[in-house]
Amino acid sequence: RVVLLVGGWALAVLHIVGYAQRVKADPSQSVVADLAQDHRDCFLGKDKDDWSDAELTSCQQGTLGLFAGFFGVMIWGVAAAGWEMGHMSALFLLGSLCVGLLNRMREEDLTSEMIEGAREMLGVGMVIGLARGMVVVMGDGMITDTVLHGMADLLTQLSSAAFINVMLLVEGLLTFLVPSTSGLAALTMPVMAPLADFAGVSRELLVTAYQAGTGLVNLFTPTSGVVMGALAIGRIPYDRYMKFVAPLLLKLTLLCIGVLSASVFIG
Repeated sequence: RVVLLVGGWALAVLHIVGYAQRVKADPSQSVVADLAQDHRDCFLGKDKDDWSDAELTSCQQGTLGLFAGFFGVMIWGVAAAGWEMGHMSALFLLGSLCVGLLNRMREEDLTSEMIEGAREMLGVGMVIGLARGMVVVMGDGMITDTVLHGMADLLTQLSSAAFINVMLLVEGLLTFLVPSTSGLAALTMPVMAPLADFAGVSRELLVTAYQAGTGLVNLFTPTSGVVMGALAIGRIPYDRYMKFVAPLLLKLTLLCIGVLSASVFIG
């Protein structure tokens, strides 16, 4: 797992740095080059073309400080006080009011900004809800159980090396149906662990295959609220994201296959 962690980190860094260098040399190489002006208008505003000399004002610095403080309180609340979504929503509402007071915003301006922010997040919420809906349909329709049963029958006929690599594929495919890592573990491990014993594969290696498979697919699956929500916030079309991340996914997959196969032979 350490080899996977370090190797995956190195591949990701090389991929991102290489892409950044290509775009820096030629901005047209960006996968969202044609959306650059729209992104500037959205994130920087339409009232200024050149932001290279922009500096943080004291109010902006205070706003960042408030954000960091409220975020720290949220982390404490979730980790130590058992907070749930209602508590976090109230905290961020209070934070919004404090930011408005710090920036001396009028009541009308503050409410307008909050409504505008909620409007922009509406699409994100709908995407996350639809992604969750796909998971519910797969579960309630027993589609996930059917797929799992068929794959279990297939895995019993494989050698150790083939078993662990097919297991990587199986966990990846099932992640499309069950994006939750804990939910997928609860669903598959009771079935896959005995099969691994029969195939001569240690349960530790089985867990590693599970982690690798679900980790790879959760980087791009459209049923993941995290992926689709982040793309919606960043205004990045899904097909453009796939164009960017596909080469990295291929490299990470080959790394996982190599490490898992070597682990079987090393024991």
